[in-house]
Amino acid sequence: MTDILLILTVSMVFFILLIVIFRGGKGDTKSAETLRLLGDMISQNQKNTDEYQSKKFGEIDKNITEKQAEMNKAVVNSLTGMETRFKTFEQTNEQKLDSMRELISKSLLKMQEDNSKKLEEMRLTVDEKLQKSLEENMTKSFKMVSERLEQVYKGLGEMQSLAQGVGDLKKVLSNVKTRGILGEIQLGAILKEILSPEQYEENIVTVPGSRNPVEFAVKMPSGEGFVYLPIDSKFPGDAFYELQSAYEKGDSELIKSALATLLTRIKGFAKDIHDKYIEPPYTTDFAIMFLPFEGLYSEVVNQGMVEILQNTYKVNIAGPSTMAALLNSLQMGFKTLAIQKRSVEVWNILSSVKTEFDKFGDVLEATQSRLEQANKELDKLVGVRTRAIQRKLKEVELIDSPLDEIKDFDE
Repeated sequence: MTDILLILTVSMVFFILLIVIFRGGKGDTKSAETLRLLGDMISQNQKNTDEYQSKKFGEIDKNITEKQAEMNKAVVNSLTGMETRFKTFEQTNEQKLDSMRELISKSLLKMQEDNSKKLEEMRLTVDEKLQKSLEENMTKSFKMVSERLEQVYKGLGEMQSLAQGVGDLKKVLSNVKTRGILGEIQLGAILKEILSPEQYEENIVTVPGSRNPVEFAVKMPSGEGFVYLPIDSKFPGDAFYELQSAYEKGDSELIKSALATLLTRIKGFAKDIHDKYIEPPYTTDFAIMFLPFEGLYSEVVNQGMVEILQNTYKVNIAGPSTMAALLNSLQMGFKTLAIQKRSVEVWNILSSVKTEFDKFGDVLEATQSRLEQANKELDKLVGVRTRAIQRKLKEVELIDSPLDEIKDFDE
């Protein structure tokens, strides 16, 4: 820049000299020579100036090119470093997110395993208690039935022994009242042996407003209360002994007559029981006639009176063995009903447990939904931040545009 100023100064001095010469004399040869010399000097100076300017502009252009290359290289290095740092940052975020997902998955898996384990423990506990209760009740019931059957067998043995001494009892049983008392005592003994005192009544009026008490009435559960099952003992001893005597004699006419008398007496007893003791809904719609001897019971059964009495008078007949079996069946029914009631309570408890399970399942489902929502939010966050970083990188790429403008200016 200093050289250019020097050249301009010399040019100005030369121009001033020309003005002075022209003013001094135009026809002077020496002045012409001086002008020629000055012109050559000016030309040489102009040439030197042009060469100098070309050289300087070349150096400037070279410097600008070198500076631009250095700037491009620095920008590229900076962009490369930024891209490397962004990739490292992205990898770090991905690793952290993977770690978070893995931790959440492990936590969920552990929670599910713990919940499954606790539910299984609760189920096993409920099953164990229910099974234990049922087994204990069934064991006690079967044990009681076995004991009762054993007692029935013993009673049958005793009845057979007593049957052998029927002949010795004929005199005692010839009195009607004595026969009735005997049947009542035998029936009471069977009831007392099989049923508990609160399960039956003795000499109870089963029909409201009636004055005819039945010997025994079993309390049958019905809804929240109970109804009576009337049981009355009957012993047509005279008719039965006449039939036995006819059998011993082998007289068919006598047997037929004695048998007809016995069956008429049995029908009369059944009608009497039906009219006096059966009154639904206070009682069952049937009653039981107890015949105190197995031989008498067998004879009535063999004559087909069971269906007749049931259909006509709603009365069932029972001997000592069948009476014991019937009462055992009733006792089993009572116990089964009690077990069913307890089962209802157990099912109510299980229903409550099921309700709690449903609530627990809803809470667990809600927790799972929240965890899934959190995972979605994390994925969304990763996407948003990645797009933001990409936008920044695009802005960095736009730095090349000003450099292109500088090149255009230089040209």
